[in-house]
Amino acid sequence: MIIDCHGHYTTAPAALEVWRKRQIAALGDPARAPKPTELVIGDDEIRDSLEKAQLRMQRERGTDLTIFSPRASFMAHHIGNEATSREWSRICNDLVHRVCQLYPDNFIGVCQLPQSPGVRPENCIPELERCVEELGFVGCNLNPDPSGGHWKEPPLTDRWWYPLYEKMVELDVPAMVHVSSSCNPVFHATGAHYINADTTAFMQFLTGDLFRDFPTLKFIIPHGGGAVPYHWGRYKGIAQDLKRPPLKELVLGNVFFDTCVYHYPGVDLLTRVVPIDNILFASEMVGAVRGIDPDSGHHYDDTRRYVDLVQTLSATDRHKIFEGNARRVFARLGGRSAREVNAAGRGA
Repeated sequence: MIIDCHGHYTTAPAALEVWRKRQIAALGDPARAPKPTELVIGDDEIRDSLEKAQLRMQRERGTDLTIFSPRASFMAHHIGNEATSREWSRICNDLVHRVCQLYPDNFIGVCQLPQSPGVRPENCIPELERCVEELGFVGCNLNPDPSGGHWKEPPLTDRWWYPLYEKMVELDVPAMVHVSSSCNPVFHATGAHYINADTTAFMQFLTGDLFRDFPTLKFIIPHGGGAVPYHWGRYKGIAQDLKRPPLKELVLGNVFFDTCVYHYPGVDLLTRVVPIDNILFASEMVGAVRGIDPDSGHHYDDTRRYVDLVQTLSATDRHKIFEGNARRVFARLGGRSAREVNAAGRGA
């Protein structure tokens, strides 16, 4: 089985974006704000949005299950206030839940958190609990920079985040560290802001003592870990200079990397530098890079091809990357089938 741990609902029906634009337009005049009930999306619209995209690609590329969350760039936590984010997150999460109920063998859910700049993370707990306990979701996406490129929140290792981490541990769910759109013109969203955040999160984990306080807390750093694998020696050396424990002891029991790296040399490097036990297969399709590489003739985000090409991987290594590690990190999936996981959310 091949589990893709990183997928977003980037192909959601157009009505979702129309509703969101109405919500944003009404920020200065709440009386004009649309009600959640005004968003009407039929099951056939959802099916059509997936059959032509994610489901077709699953079949063509030979993957089986996608761990699915709302569109990352649409989270846009910097827009509006806490109430804006709470309403928008609930709508997006409910739509992903509908996807999982329509295709219970193909998708399981990960939730968007209703973060807002300067608002304490514990305010996200009710939505996290709802998504996990009522909708059957198995994780969350955590934005380390809800300001959208201006980095105003404390580091992820700061106690400011601890109430949310306590709930994650209680629910036994990991977080994927994932920023959203950039409103800072210095940082292109997917080309700079995303990779910056991945790298920054790892450096914060390296310099903090978060996992001493939360030994079972788990994070996935997407996009291959940003710059981390390429500069592994730098981070190993910095930890050594700072008299920190070795990276294996300091972070690798809690931090994992995905394979959203869009060329073979990058994936090959990832598997040679990062321990196999810390790598989860992912493609993020349909996501940031949708075109075809003229050198290979294949889609950039067809990451299974890259993993298949790595000659140094044993059969055991491939099983870990493609399935075993995801079942271990997403403990609420564990040894269950996707259908069993989604059945837990049918009463919501």
